Amino acid sequence: LAGAPAVSSNWSGYVALAPDGAVASFSDVTGTWVVPKGSCTSGRSDAAAFWVGLGGNSADSPALEQLGTSISCDGNSFTPSYAAWWEIVPAASVPIPLKVRPGDRINAAVLVNGQTVTMSLKNLTRHTRFSKTMTLTQPLDVSSAEWIAEAPSTCSASGRCRAVPLTQFGNVTFTNAAAIGNTHPGTISDPLSAASPVWLPTAITLISDGGTGRFFGSGDPLGSGVGAVPSDLSADGRSFSVSWQPNVSL
Repeated sequence: LAGAPAVSSNWSGYVALAPDGAVASFSDVTGTWVVPKGSCTSGRSDAAAFWVGLGGNSADSPALEQLGTSISCDGNSFTPSYAAWWEIVPAASVPIPLKVRPGDRINAAVLVNGQTVTMSLKNLTRHTRFSKTMTLTQPLDVSSAEWIAEAPSTCSASGRCRAVPLTQFGNVTFTNAAAIGNTHPGTISDPLSAASPVWLPTAITLISDGGTGRFFGSGDPLGSGVGAVPSDLSADGRSFSVSWQPNVSL
């Protein structure tokens, strides 16, 4: 069975986790998506990020290794900005010097071998690619694998972070999703057919706090309940969509 659906204030998509009482160590996660077109609202500074990653699912996770693309609106212009980036939390994200535009087909992968992390991103539409390998001393987290649409966070100098409003992105579809956990390769739901699955997929719905100020300061100009909802997985477990919605509720 799949894991119980979860609710988050900043993530929507799927997480692969070991079943209760078991341990999974992931070494690879990959996925493909088409960069959606963002829509900016006057007076609303917002952002949306689409990524694959390892770790970072639990509140006490020491790290999160991720890379992907993003959309952002500054509240003044109706023209969104698009970018690619990689990040190893708790460090800040690092821009990837590749051109990204709506309609571009992106493939991203994170590989971890011991303390060595390899980030790979390909813009399949523009035939450009980025790869970076790092050997780190900080703790890494490989206890989960993710395919996520996110409302990114901004952090103050003191380290206090808050999720920003989620850019209107319509719909994004993740395809060719796969992972390797405990040396077992599979799709998001592939191990479900095994007698002893290595991991189970958990769907995550993003629901804002309603613009009360806990995350959005003065409140979201688009009102309460802005969020994003994942679809069911495809039959082969390789794909799903996430849709932006103006009023998400359980």
